Amino acid sequence: MKKRFLVLAGLSVIAATVASQPAAQAQSKSHGKTSLVKQLDGDNDGTLDLAEVKKAASAKFRSLDPDNDGAIDKSEAKKVGISGKSFTAVDPDKDGTIDEREYLAIVEQRFKAADPDHDGTVDEKELGSRAGKALAKMIR
Repeated sequence: MKKRFLVLAGLSVIAATVASQPAAQAQSKSHGKTSLVKQLDGDNDGTLDLAEVKKAASAKFRSLDPDNDGAIDKSEAKKVGISGKSFTAVDPDKDGTIDEREYLAIVEQRFKAADPDHDGTVDEKELGSRAGKALAKMIR
């Protein structure tokens, strides 16, 4: 009898753990934007300005450039949502790569698109917009 009770108690704990996982996953996703702002907000004002975003974008660029040649190709750029059209637009020498300066130019364009009130910052709500999500992909 005691053994059966322990088995049932163990199953109850497992069931409770499994049932709580979707809620925990949803909660962590809802905090993803907050975490990004908190993580990158150097002056702790609750928003990201262009300098903070560019600093993060430079780090992201370096992570996309594992061979450290100072450039990323189209397949690497695709990982952060840079379409072929956008890639071509910032690849003036048409060598099939973009350097960090060109990457930051796209980041700045996306920052401006994510800042509809033109206050020079993006907050959590603005990062949740379509333009904000495109920007976040390039700096996360």
